[in-house]
Amino acid sequence: MKLLTFVNNGDYQLGVVTEKGILDVANALMEVSTQNGDPVPSTVHEVIDGGEAAVARLAQFTAEALELAGNDSSYLLDEAKLTLGPCVTHPNKIICVGLNYRKHAEETNAAIPEYPILFNKFNNTLTGHGDDIPLPKVSKKVDYEAELVIVIGKTAKYVTKEDALSHVFGYCTVNDLSARDLQLRTQQWLLGKSCDKFSPLGPYLVSADELGNPNDLDIKCTVNGEVRQHSNTSDMIFHCDEIVSYISQHMTLVPGDIILTGTPEGVVLGYPEDKQVYLKDGDIVTIEIEKLGRLTNRLVSEV
Repeated sequence: MKLLTFVNNGDYQLGVVTEKGILDVANALMEVSTQNGDPVPSTVHEVIDGGEAAVARLAQFTAEALELAGNDSSYLLDEAKLTLGPCVTHPNKIICVGLNYRKHAEETNAAIPEYPILFNKFNNTLTGHGDDIPLPKVSKKVDYEAELVIVIGKTAKYVTKEDALSHVFGYCTVNDLSARDLQLRTQQWLLGKSCDKFSPLGPYLVSADELGNPNDLDIKCTVNGEVRQHSNTSDMIFHCDEIVSYISQHMTLVPGDIILTGTPEGVVLGYPEDKQVYLKDGDIVTIEIEKLGRLTNRLVSEV
């Protein structure tokens, strides 16, 4: 199943991506009589929290609504006309893995890590596909990072590597924007990672069963149409099952938590210093991951 969120009267609403358009779940629930009494999840977190049963119920309702839909059905929307939100709107935790692609570690002259390097971001960094991202006044070195995101679907504590992916709801795309001058000011990376809107997320949240193997996906970043990063998630040092298992040994993961799994080579920081050109006002950055769609945002000078 492929989900998104969109903005309606200042609130995030759940949409289901279908061949006929985006199913506006809340609107459809007002127009379509359900065939059984089981509640239909109407927010993205209700779907995530409800797991397989919620996905099945939403899929059933989507099929019913599409069968009844006419050409002018008010609950089928044109995605191009929507203002999208982050595909996971209120994660309890945003956990990030640094230096997790072998070639990226090499390009930055960093040692291959023995354990996953973890840091965190906050909900102020979340935004959606199509939104403008402010370039902070306090930074002159904002960089892009194409990354695969793991979305937790079941509470996970002390899970094994073999069982780890059964606790994953699905996957999505993020641009883990990084103000390098702030990030490297101290030994702690948090400041350079947590500026407003530094984690555009989406456009889609794709369920794990539809995505398949998360460690065999083409991943790409373009800036103004120029390819800057192009790799495969198979280059991860710590794969998705290892990451979930490792984190769960140290903290409880809960449904809706998101894990940013690191970026491949090609970031500005990896260029020789005399060739480093950081993001500037008007730059268009697109992150594309196989099966997960294209996430595009424009960088603008902060007012």
